[in-house]
Parts: sequence; structure tokens; C-alpha cells
Amino acid sequence: MLRVFHVNLPNDSAMVGKSSHKPPFEEIRSRIEELRREIEHHNYLYYVKNAPEISDRQYDLLMKELQDLEEEYPQLKSPSSPTMRIGEKLTDGFPTVVHEIPMLSIANTYEHEELRDFDKRAKRFLGLPLNKDMEYVMELKIDGVSLSLLYSGGILARAATRGDGFQGDDVTANVRTIRNVPLRLRAGGLKGAQIEVRGEVYLPRLVFEKLNEERKKEGEILFANPRNAAAGSLKLLDPSITATRPLSTFFYGVGVTDASLPETHWELLNFLEQIGLCVNPNRRLCRNIGEVIQLTAEWEKRRESLTYEIDGLVIKLNERALYDRLGSTAKAPRWCVAYKFSAEQAETKLQNIILQVGRTGTVTPVAVLEPVFLAGSTISRATLHNEDEIRRKDIRIGDRVIIEKGGDVIPKVSAVVKSVRTGEEREFVFPETCPICGSPLIRDEEEVAIRCQNVSCPGQIKERLRHYASRDAMDIEGLGDALVHQLVNKGLVKDFGDLYALTIEKVAELERMAKKSATNLVAAIEHSKSRPLASFLFALGIRYVGLQSAKILARHFGTFEKLQKASLEEIRSTPGVGDVMGESVYGFFRNPDNIRLIEKLLTMGVSPRKEPLTTAGAPTAVSVFFAGKTFVLTGTLSSMERNAAREEIERRGGKTTDNVSKKTDYVIAGENAGSKYDKAKTLGVTILDEKTFLKYLKE
Repeated sequence: MLRVFHVNLPNDSAMVGKSSHKPPFEEIRSRIEELRREIEHHNYLYYVKNAPEISDRQYDLLMKELQDLEEEYPQLKSPSSPTMRIGEKLTDGFPTVVHEIPMLSIANTYEHEELRDFDKRAKRFLGLPLNKDMEYVMELKIDGVSLSLLYSGGILARAATRGDGFQGDDVTANVRTIRNVPLRLRAGGLKGAQIEVRGEVYLPRLVFEKLNEERKKEGEILFANPRNAAAGSLKLLDPSITATRPLSTFFYGVGVTDASLPETHWELLNFLEQIGLCVNPNRRLCRNIGEVIQLTAEWEKRRESLTYEIDGLVIKLNERALYDRLGSTAKAPRWCVAYKFSAEQAETKLQNIILQVGRTGTVTPVAVLEPVFLAGSTISRATLHNEDEIRRKDIRIGDRVIIEKGGDVIPKVSAVVKSVRTGEEREFVFPETCPICGSPLIRDEEEVAIRCQNVSCPGQIKERLRHYASRDAMDIEGLGDALVHQLVNKGLVKDFGDLYALTIEKVAELERMAKKSATNLVAAIEHSKSRPLASFLFALGIRYVGLQSAKILARHFGTFEKLQKASLEEIRSTPGVGDVMGESVYGFFRNPDNIRLIEKLLTMGVSPRKEPLTTAGAPTAVSVFFAGKTFVLTGTLSSMERNAAREEIERRGGKTTDNVSKKTDYVIAGENAGSKYDKAKTLGVTILDEKTFLKYLKE
């Protein structure tokens, strides 16, 4: 039985007794270690096993005694003590952590046949008969934020976000506040070992709803969904605020380690649980892919019964020795796959249709909806893609509509409930002039997009600034929508360069901006001057250059000056770039307006730095199907933007062009394909639908 240094008081509370006669120092040291082990044991029972043995009051008494002893004997404090979860506020942001083993994403499947194809591909790759059963482990796909924890000698040494898979942010101070993350592992055998464990941080549904209620009362912007709330909580500079948000974790794998690990994934999950990590209890060992498929239907129905969000299942080969043999593509391992649930749907009223002007001038119609809760968040707006989409689906203002989340992320109107129309619904007429600046709108004959070609349009400027300040770009914290709106409307900012001329005094004069927030914003703008080269290239908004393409260019050319001076042929011949992107990049750096803007940025002190290179970070993934072939995209893809599709093709060695000709190998046709589709049929060019295109991307 534990010996506790406290006395009982008349009100039945307890406190540490500080008598004139203190116990021997070694006895104090022993007692502190005993308390730490006891508290860690009860944390394990409560958070991992869900089987507490003592009351909250008893737990609090143990913690209080430990806190008081550590306060009285500061020389005995330890970073791994349960009392040391909340650290100091960060002042210099989050250091970068390079993942020695990349944290790759997982390939998605949406149908049972695709799961069978995954099983067959693995067997063919391994040289096994197709009728041979292979064991799989089914785990729930938690809709949270990927995390890596490094334990050295059993003590938590570092926590990092996934980031882009090759490098993330050091969020150790914030992760230490998460109660079900052990600061010290249970297994004595790991004391001399280093082990990196990987998992997911999430926010339970009820906690998310309570957090948004509190933010609403305070007049703060609401989080869109639990995943965004979890991500935002991990990136707070003050760990004491993170500690007020009951984040939780599930762990599912191991990265770098010198520890001896089990031979199967099923045993590995049990091992992680034994050393004190929280592993999702809803896991299943399956004898073959048929049993996996049975579970997909079961969990599609059960997902809403959980206290946290999931968006599918993860299926992994059980025999870990096969992982090295199967290897991975540049994006995803070949030994596991995710099965994504079908999109959730909800019915609501379409109250209005408004227009948004994007950073490239594209004018997009957006449905304003009667708010409805769907797949973890309240939806009040949904994309309508373009004018042709509105006509094809016969969408009218006042309609009852069915909305769903494409890939459980982007809300869209999937259908109209025409049977309940009253006759009061109104057809939407696309204007001939820009809703922001009044300039004429132009429709490209080769595309369905309608554009405002006025580069000085305030709508475009605002969107470009939002993109420039976004996390993957220049990461200017505090430069949100409301502030961008004010800066442009008041004429303080007309381009990226003007951001660096802002002063604390000018910003503090804006609505809802105090001197402290103005100081923080100006500091964040100043800090952005030394962002990585890839982030800077992405921030510039060069057409067809997404984040992955920006990384390819940054790693190939090394410096901004070298890329800026590169010839068209040098850019086009970069692996993973291709003709269309190459011409866009080359043209961007020779446009007089862009030249002036870049000179302005460099004069203001913007100096992008070269990213660290990693052997595993090769940007290309040459594919037999895509390599050397020419593709044309037409219509709207539901799974990704067209630029993203171009990137995926070119990363695999293919080329993309805008026009269909006899030299075109494939036309990829999305919804509402236009004249390019018709021309491909006339010329006899092979046409791929989106499902087939995605299938080839996964190979």
C-alpha cells in the first residue's frame, strides 16, 4: 500500500504535511519515483485500457502530492514527470523536423473491386498465386492530424507533424499536453532503444461542438470540422491553450527504431499498446481480402456510433517482412490501402447563388445554403463549379437540393429534388461583367471557365494575397480573410510587395486590430522573407505550379536566380515538369509586370532559402502507363482540381497539353466535357473517364 505524506483535514480534503522533521532525501527521491510510476500506471489504465481503478479525487491527490514534492525539491524535477506536461510559450515558431523515413500518404480506394485489385497487385508483385489467401489487418481511418513521436531511452524526446511527408513541424510542447500521450513508455526493455511511433491526433465530436460553442460566444471564427480544430490546436504558440482542448491520439505504426519489433502488424499494434500507447480497439485481423470487404459494409453503417470522426478504413498486409519487398511509389506504400466511405449526403434549401472571383480571374458560382450539418461540420455554402454545371443539373435559386462532400472534404450540390418545386424557383443568369470590378467576362472556347481578365480586379488581388499568405506558401499567420479585405479596400496593399511596407501603426488603425495583433502580423510578414524556395514559388501563383511542382523546381534548380534565368528547354526538361507547366513558368518570369513585382519583393528583403534535400525525397514517380505519353484534360474532375491532375501526370513522366491533336495519346474526361471530348472522338483518341484515370494513378 502507498505511503502518502498528507494529513486528513476536518473538511475531508488533503494536503501535503510539511513538518519540521523531513524524511531523508533518498526517501523523498524514492517516493517521487513511486508517485510518477503510480500516476503513469493510472494514466495507462484510464486512457489506453479504458479501465480506471481509482476515483478522480484519488488521482488528484496523487498528482497534488507529486507537485508539492517536486516544488519543495526542484533538483528532483524531470521533463518526463506527469507534472511537466505544460511548457513555456513559444516565441520563434515551430522548428522544422526532417523525417528520416518519409511519412507517405495512403492510396485511396472507393469500391470493393478496387480492394480486390489491390490484393491481386500485391500477389503479382510478390510472385504469389492469385488464389492464395493473405492476412490483412483492418483499422479505422481516423479523420485527424498525422503525428510522429520519437522516444529515446523510453522518454518522449520529440513530436512532429507529418507536414509534406518529408518534413514537418516540431510540436513537442503542445503534444506533451495531450493526456493519453505517455511522457515515458512502460516497457523496461526499451530503456536503451530509440523508437519513432506514428499515429493520429484527433478531437472527439462532443469536445469539438463545445469548443465551437465557446468560440461563438466569444465572437471568434468557428472551426469547420474536428480535424481542422485538432490541426489548429497543435499549431498554437502557447501550450497552455492547447492544454485546454482535450486532444486525443491513436497510434498505428513505427518509423525509425533500433528496437526489436514483432513480425506481424497485428502483433505490432498489441506491442504499441503494451508500451503505453493508445491503439484503436476497433481493429480486426482478416484471413483474406474477402473478410476485409465484409467489414467495409459493417463500418459504413457503424461510423456514426463512434465518438470521433472516421472517413474510411485502412487495410495493411499483416506480414511485415513483405513491406520491404513491396516497397512504395513516391506517394504511397504498396502494402496498404485506404477504403474511403461513400460521401455522406444531406438535403437543404438553396437560398441564393453568388459569384466568387479567384486569383487567376476564374469566376465560380457558389450556392448559398440553408445551414445543414454534414460529415462533421455545418455546411452553408457549396461549389457549383461553373455555368455549364448549373444548366446541366437545372439548378435554380429556391430549389431543395442534395449536397455531399466530395472525398468527404469539399461540399458540392449533387442533385436537385425537382419533385417538390413550387414554381417560385428562379433560374440563375450568369452576368456579362465581373461582379467585383465590372470588367467584361470572357469565356475561353477551350474551357468551361469564365474569367475576369482585369489583373487589377480587387477580387483577384484578395485571392492572390490569401494564397500568398497561406500556410504552404509564405505562412503569414494572422493575415486572414477579414484583414485582407480591409487592406485591399483601403488601398494599403495592391500586390505582394506592399505587404512588406506595412507598419505596426498602419495595421493598428484597421478595424478589430489592436497594437499587439498588429505587432504580431508585421513580425509574421517579416519572418516570411526567409521561407523555403518551394514555398515562395508556390506563393507566386504561377499557373499550373502547385506545391508538389514547386518542390520539384526548387530541388532541381536550387536557387531562385537560377530558375529565373533558366531557358525554356531547361525548365521543360526538368523531370516531372513537362511542356505546359514549363511554358507557364518560363513565361511568368518574362512578363514585365511579374518582373517588376519580383524586383519589388527582392528589394523589400524577401530571400527564399533552399530546402534541405533528402535521399527519400525524390519528387518523381515514373509510371509505365504515363511515361512519354501526352494527355489532355477536359471537363470537371470531382476528385481533384485540373492543375492537380496535371501535376500527377507530369510527376509520372507524362506530358499535358491544352489542345487535342493526332499526337494526343489520351483525353481524360470529367463531368461536362466540352469540345475537346468531341474532337477526341472524331480523331479516334482514347478517352479515359475519371475512375479509370484514378486507377492508373494508384499503380
